[in-house]
Amino acid sequence: MVSFAALIDADTVKPVTILAIESSCDETAASVCVNGRIHSNVIASQAVHEQYGGVVPELASRAHMQNIVPVVDQALKQGFGDRTTGLEHIDAIAFTQAPGLIGSLLVGAQFAKSLAIALNKPLIAVHHMQAHVLANLIPDNRPSFPFLCLTVSGGHTQIVLAKSPLELEVIGETIDDAAGEAFDKTAKLLGLPYPGGPLIDRYAKDGDPLRFKFAEPRIPELNFSFSGLKTSVLYFLQKQTPEFILENRNDLCASVQHTIVQILLKKIRKAVQETGIRQVCMAGGVSANSGLRNGLEALGTKHGWTTFIPAFEYCTDNAAMIAITGYYKYQAEQFCPLETGPSARAEW
Repeated sequence: MVSFAALIDADTVKPVTILAIESSCDETAASVCVNGRIHSNVIASQAVHEQYGGVVPELASRAHMQNIVPVVDQALKQGFGDRTTGLEHIDAIAFTQAPGLIGSLLVGAQFAKSLAIALNKPLIAVHHMQAHVLANLIPDNRPSFPFLCLTVSGGHTQIVLAKSPLELEVIGETIDDAAGEAFDKTAKLLGLPYPGGPLIDRYAKDGDPLRFKFAEPRIPELNFSFSGLKTSVLYFLQKQTPEFILENRNDLCASVQHTIVQILLKKIRKAVQETGIRQVCMAGGVSANSGLRNGLEALGTKHGWTTFIPAFEYCTDNAAMIAITGYYKYQAEQFCPLETGPSARAEW
């Protein structure tokens, strides 16, 4: 096994090319990573779910089967140019093994396995949430170890202590709902279409974040809870008329967003105080929220932290984060057998 110190020393890292596949939910994505740098990052989204108010697992898996070949082909062309397929340059194939929708994961996993067999290349299984954290290692302006990462997505909310690329410890997490779910569910209560989280962010920019006050949980240590907030919003809106909700939409969105952001920021501030680590990163789909991004940067400036937030394309589900994780796992010789199957709820 390669030491973790060697992983960070550029002079000792073996050059390697990774083809990565991500299919955990409703985005089909592929990426080529060469020597730790992203050469392509192709994503195909699925608009079909909008009419149902959420992701329909069966439709998602069918769309993955339609999209995966053209997406991988495009990623290879962008990564290597049209002169070659690029497959002859691949050293290993990484794929999202967990967590996610099982049907969606199966499509990506089976495609990756088939390529691994055909090319006689090693296979690398990647945990989706670990990959979100390591998305912070993609840009040149990256954190050094150790650092803290606030990881917020539709299904997870965590505070992660990163000691090295492959030594990640969850020191706080939600005990019920995730922050992304809180955004989407409260958006639905406000009558906004799916996905509602980005719409709350849009309307909040023109609203008063202090106009309405909603419940904030009192959860010990570094854990989170968002079920009480959703209930608080529900009970408040049940007492209002549709006209009131529409007329006050901007203020309602701003107040909901402010509450969620404050819950998150208070916990990451507590984590910094307890660990003494002043390098703070953010990751996951909700890290694309402008209120949260601005809030973390302002908090970092106030307390003298160094903050890191990935570009928008690396916040939402993407294969570049799978590729960079696969790159470090390759250096550590962390390969998986072909029998490795996807898991909907696997822990780290």
